[in-house]
Formats: sequence, C-alpha cells, structure tokens
Amino acid sequence: MEENITNQEEQVINNIEEPKQEVESCECKSEKKCGCKYLPIVNCILLVGLILLYIFHFTGIGAKGGKSLANADAKAPVAVGEGGVKIAYINTDTLMAKYQYAIDLQKQLKDFQTAKENSYKQQMAQFQNDYQAYVQGGGEKMTLSQQQAKEKELTDRANRLQSLEGEYAQQITEKTMQESEKMTQAVYNFIREYNAQNQQFDIILSKSFSSSPVLYGNEGMNITDEIVKGLNEEYAKVKENK
Repeated sequence: MEENITNQEEQVINNIEEPKQEVESCECKSEKKCGCKYLPIVNCILLVGLILLYIFHFTGIGAKGGKSLANADAKAPVAVGEGGVKIAYINTDTLMAKYQYAIDLQKQLKDFQTAKENSYKQQMAQFQNDYQAYVQGGGEKMTLSQQQAKEKELTDRANRLQSLEGEYAQQITEKTMQESEKMTQAVYNFIREYNAQNQQFDIILSKSFSSSPVLYGNEGMNITDEIVKGLNEEYAKVKENK
C-alpha cells in the first residue's frame, strides 16, 4: 500500500504548480503565466484607439439623444492656414488620469483580477491540505478501492488546477478588452457630439508621452481639459440615474 501511495504521490506532485505570486511582485519570465500584463491593456487599447480620431467617421450610442453639450467656454478653432483645416488635439495621458469612468473601470478590473487570483490560491491551498492529510496517514483506514478513488480524485484536482490558471487569465483578458472597448467607444461618441455642438474641428488628434503622432502642438489646439470636464459631467449624470 505504501508503495502504491508513493507512486500516486509522485504523479500528483508532478501535476502541481505553486500558487502564483501577487501581481505587484510578479517576475514571471513566461507571459502566458504572468498575471501582471492584463490590467495595463485598458491603457493600451485607449492609447491606440485615440491615435488618429477622425471625428466625423465614428458611429455609436455615446452622447446622442438630444443632449446639449454646448459649452460657451469652448476654445475657438485654430485653422492651419487661411481657410485651412481646423485641427485640435487631446492629451490621452491626461484624459486617462482624470476621466472618472477610466479610474473606476481600472479599479473594477483590478478587483476582478484579484478575485480570480484569490479563488485560485484558495483552491490550491485546500488541495495541498487534502493531499498532505492523505499522504501523512489519511489512507490508513481506507480500503484499497477507497485509496485508489482518493488518489484519482487528488490527481484530477491537480490537473483541474493547472487548467484553471489559464482559464482565469483568459477571463481577465477578455473582460478587460470588452470593458475598455466600451469605454473607448463612449469617448469617441462624446467627442463627436461635443465637436458638432461647439468648435466643429475637422480633425482631432491624440497626443501622449509614450506614443503620439503629435510632437508639438499649439496650446490653442489643446482641448483636453474641456473634453475631460464634459466626459466627467456626463458620467456623473449616468451614475446618478443608475
């Protein structure tokens, strides 16, 4: 019996991985098992999505529905050349840092990720306790068939824990992308409607520190503050009506 337990013990141990570390201290070399890369997707998607925003080409639900977004303090358009194209830009780093929807979403995604990680760790800890209890004498009062059933259960649980890690990582990625896309579309729609009721720029560009087609822009073309202010006012109203 002890030889049989030893053989099964080796099988189970071979299928076990240690619980993952907290995201903040993750130093994984394998991207597939590192949870620290999922949350920043929300920033990446918005940054890429706002690189060149041709405002008259976006459709969606956003701020439409007869809402007035007129702003008496909106900056006057700056035209490139007499009678030329009217251009503005938005600093997306500032938008992400000050838009309350983005701040709340980042927290929600972080909480979702933490919940999945904690669930995995709890299941792993329970499995390790059950496994240790069995190999340290838990099977002494079992019949041979009971021992075999218990060892099969432990092996199946070890295999399940291995696949569960990947499933949780995929769920985190999918939720992050879905929620980020929803927020990005809301920003697009708001800018389109706001521009239609105020300055009516021909093109609105994205400016950011890490990746941007705009290396320099006249401050008269920077409409970041008024866009963030309008977005936060709209978001506050949405939260009140929930």
